[in-house]
Amino acid sequence: MSDLPRRAVTRTAKLASLPLGVAGRATLGLGRRIGGRPAEIVAAELQQRTAQQLFKVLGELKGGAMKLGQALSVFEAALPEEVAGPYRAALTKLQDAAPPMPARTIHKALADNLGTDWRSLFLEFDDKPAAAASIGQVHRAVWHDGREVAVKIQYPGAGDALISDLNQLGHVARFAGSLIPGIDVKPLIAELKARVAEELDYELEAESQQAHADEFENDPDIYVPRVVFQAERVLISEWMEGTPLSRIIDKGTQEERDQVGHLLVRFLFSGPVRTGMLHADSHPGNFRLLPDGRLGVLDFGTVNRLPDGLPEPIGTAMRLALDNEADGVMEVLRTEGFVKPSIELDAQEVLDYLLPMVEPAQVERFRFTRAWMRIQGARIGDPRNPASVMARQLNLPPNYLLIHRVTLSTVGVLCQLNAEVPFREELETWLPGFAELEYEIDDEFDEYEEFDEVEAKDATD
Repeated sequence: MSDLPRRAVTRTAKLASLPLGVAGRATLGLGRRIGGRPAEIVAAELQQRTAQQLFKVLGELKGGAMKLGQALSVFEAALPEEVAGPYRAALTKLQDAAPPMPARTIHKALADNLGTDWRSLFLEFDDKPAAAASIGQVHRAVWHDGREVAVKIQYPGAGDALISDLNQLGHVARFAGSLIPGIDVKPLIAELKARVAEELDYELEAESQQAHADEFENDPDIYVPRVVFQAERVLISEWMEGTPLSRIIDKGTQEERDQVGHLLVRFLFSGPVRTGMLHADSHPGNFRLLPDGRLGVLDFGTVNRLPDGLPEPIGTAMRLALDNEADGVMEVLRTEGFVKPSIELDAQEVLDYLLPMVEPAQVERFRFTRAWMRIQGARIGDPRNPASVMARQLNLPPNYLLIHRVTLSTVGVLCQLNAEVPFREELETWLPGFAELEYEIDDEFDEYEEFDEVEAKDATD
């Protein structure tokens, strides 16, 4: 690939090739079956070729195409195991790698942003990218003060490509959605479009990243690299060495899987409390397991600003659901706009729909598995299932859209990891409204009375 394809007609044609390619391969497969080849062998070949084309198109185009591919990649755990393999291999590649931009394009971008003498800022600069993602790629370098750094360079024309792709992907959403059961791709694309300006703003990203680096400095569990320098389309951060989550998903030990899963949950729920921001791009390419056991976090281009932390009604509704308080759950959902005033729903049926989703919070430790994820996807994706009917009647308020996507994505990664984590403990520690004390007034009085007696005894002594 010589450059980032930017002409709208070229990108549109490539994106349109996705559903057309599937249709062509399906026709070819039918012919082969008629010709006597076993149906399961033909089906496996079709799945493999579809996955290969998916990676080729979404990866090469970068921009919104790859951004959607990364968002979908964490949901491969919901695919039936017999078809998950081909898609898993292709989608996992989208999590932390893509065909790189040529050196001459990168050099021009550096000259445009850092000046024609940009090489003087570095003691070393590796032209070979260390990672290539949706709107930019990262190069390893040594800053002029001797620090190893990661140089993130935005692709020329990435903004136009991102918007064009997302507009076009809206027309092929039905194809993209068919890859992952139970996932409605159209709202996902709409949400990605709403975040375009923020994603392209490296100044805003630098501020978000540095705020996290300051808050988690010397933290025993989480590490965020500090920002070294920022220009309009270049962001330079301290280099972070570690094992990508995609590699742990593929070959990690169970101990590594559980450790990373636990830290990922801790970061998800503690971040909004500690920084007032929710990291909103939770695919495995943005996380590393560091040699010292900490979770390293990258890419703060998309964050959800939550100055008061995660909304308290989330924790309240989960707690009430676990207590089988159907009416209380319904009241919260109506107040927050999940149930529109014009919709009449049975409170117990709504609770029955929600309970499988809060299952991880019912026990001290919960193992997230692909099998569990498949059950959830099939339950909501099958139009004959009451859960699917219920899902279509509920509303997702705009202020909860990004929170919902991040939570779903994180759960998808946990299932890819097959991680067992103390999920409930993290909710009790960090999620507002979840850990409310649950004793009767009499019990409360007795506790205070007992406390008073101890205080009185201490005073007497």
